[in-house]
Amino acid sequence: MQQSPVRQPLIIWLTVPLALIGVVWGLVITQTALEFMAILGILSLTGMLIKNAIVLIDETDSLIAAGRARMQSVLDAAVSRARPVTLGVVTTVLGVIPLIWDPFFNSLAVVIICGLSFATILTLIVVPTLYAIFFGVKMDEMGAEPAEASTDMGAN
Repeated sequence: MQQSPVRQPLIIWLTVPLALIGVVWGLVITQTALEFMAILGILSLTGMLIKNAIVLIDETDSLIAAGRARMQSVLDAAVSRARPVTLGVVTTVLGVIPLIWDPFFNSLAVVIICGLSFATILTLIVVPTLYAIFFGVKMDEMGAEPAEASTDMGAN
């Protein structure tokens, strides 16, 4: 099957607006202005979200190329990349938390913390969903359950 050069970048860019939901909520709840540093935060947030989406799509493509069923690859990639993506988000958020009390960087910190936290949760759901939609992956493409996994479950 020939890959379209447009579908994967489109999936990646469709995840970026998800961050704006978290950004707006964060700015409203903290009553912080959308100033220059907040805009810089949105730009850096975009880069982080693009990285997360690329990681998910690349893992999915790798699993499909290795011969797994397509739907199983989509699901396995989302599960296997959830921890690394989440740990990256947690370390970024923890690193930015001290900036909340800095008057100059307050808006940047709010944007990154709220936008990245919210968009990451949605990205882990939306990217696999969009991948399945854009590439026509159906539920009947799950593949067979590995034999060793079913025997290990019965032994416990």
